[in-house]
Amino acid sequence: MPAQQLAGSRIREKRLDRGLRQAAVAETVGISSSYLNLIEHNRRRIGGKLLADIARALDVDPALLSEGADAALLDEMRHAAALLGPDVEVAKAEECAGRYPGWSALIAAQSRRITALQAQVQALNDRMAHDPALAGALHEVISTVSAIRSSSSILVGPEQLDEDWQRRFHQNIHNDSLRLAESSEALISYLQAPDAQAEQAMSAFEQMESWLAQTGFHLSALEGARADVGAFVKASGLSGAPAALLKVHAAQYAKDAAALPLVAFEKACRAHNYDPGAIARETSEPMPRILRRMACLPPQNDHPPMALAVCDAAGVLTFVKPVPGFSMPRAGGACPLWPLFLALSRPGQPIRLEVVLPGVNASRALCYAMATACAPAHFDVPPAVQSIMLVVPDPEVSSGTPQPVGVACRICPRSDCTSRREPAISGVAV
Repeated sequence: MPAQQLAGSRIREKRLDRGLRQAAVAETVGISSSYLNLIEHNRRRIGGKLLADIARALDVDPALLSEGADAALLDEMRHAAALLGPDVEVAKAEECAGRYPGWSALIAAQSRRITALQAQVQALNDRMAHDPALAGALHEVISTVSAIRSSSSILVGPEQLDEDWQRRFHQNIHNDSLRLAESSEALISYLQAPDAQAEQAMSAFEQMESWLAQTGFHLSALEGARADVGAFVKASGLSGAPAALLKVHAAQYAKDAAALPLVAFEKACRAHNYDPGAIARETSEPMPRILRRMACLPPQNDHPPMALAVCDAAGVLTFVKPVPGFSMPRAGGACPLWPLFLALSRPGQPIRLEVVLPGVNASRALCYAMATACAPAHFDVPPAVQSIMLVVPDPEVSSGTPQPVGVACRICPRSDCTSRREPAISGVAV
C-alpha cells in the first residue's frame, strides 16, 4: 500500500486519540461524514489543502499524517522482525509505525537490546572457548576443589588419625578454601562485564563509531596542520581496542584535513554541488580522501547529510557512519548489490550509482564508491584492498533508473532478486 494511502489510517488514529467524532471533524473541514469515512479507510487519496485542514482540526503537524514513520525506525522494526522469526507481519511495519509510533520505538529499542545481549553472549562464548587466561582460572578452581575433597575424604575415612595430623588436614582445608574463594571471585570478576560494557555490549568498531557519533563525526580538534592525534585519543576516554581503532581513524582524519583544509574544502563542495568527481579534479586529491572528507563535514554548517561505509576485501564492514534513510547491518550479510561491494571487483575505478530501497517509501540514495589498495603492492603477496562508499540520501536530481538494493536478504521483499542468499522471512517477499 503506498505511503500516501496510509494517511487515512493515521487520520483515524489521531481523531480517536483526541476523542473526536467523525461527523464533527468532517463539519469542521467542510466535507461529508461519508467522505471522511472513505478517507479514514484509505479508499480515497488525500493531500494539499484538505490534508492541511484535517491536520489543523486534529491539532497535528500535516507531515505526521502524510509522511508516516521515520525511515530509520522502519529499518529497526524490520531488523526486529528478522530476529524474532517468521510470524511477524513485516509488510505492515509502515502502518504500525505510523499509527503507534511509541510502541514501534519500544520494539526497536528492545530489538537493539536483544542484539546487544546476543553479542555479549557470543563474546563470552568465545572467551570460554579460546581464552587461555580463563582456562587457567578454571583449572585453578578445579584443582583447589580436588585438594579440598582429597583432604576431607581422609578425615572421614576409616583410619584413625592423631590430633596432630587432624590439625594439619584441617589447616590444609582452611587454606584451600581461602584459595578457592579468591580464585572464584577472580573468575566471576573476569566473566562479569562492567555495567557500562553490559549496557552497550558492542564490538570495538561500534564503540568507536558510537563515540564519533557524539561529535557528528566531525573532529574539530584534528583540523589544522598541528593536530595532536595522541592527545586527542587520550582525551576521548576510550581504552583498549576502541582507543586503538580511534587512533588509526584519527591519524587518517588528520592527514585528510591537512591535505584538504576545511574552509577551502567547504567552498569547493558548495561550488561543485557536492560532486566528488568535480572536487577531485579541482583539488587533485585521491577519490577515497574526497569521500572521507565529505562525510565528516561539520553538520552545523548546512551541508546535506551524507553517510559513509568502509569494508575490507572480504566485504566485512570496518566503519559505518549512518544517516536517516541509510543503514547497513553489521551482524549477518548485507545486500551485495550496494556499490560498496561492487567496487571490490573493480579496484581503482570510481563508481557512481543511484539506488532505491524496497518498501512503501522506496527511498533513494546516490552512492559514490571506490576500492583501492591500502598498502604498496609486493610480488607474491595478495594486495590489501579496502572499499569506501559515500551515500547521499534522497538526491534532488535523479540520475536515471535506480539500482534496486536491500538491507539484508532475510528482510528484503524482492522475491525476484538473483543475488538472494536466503529466503525472506514469511510475509516479506512480494
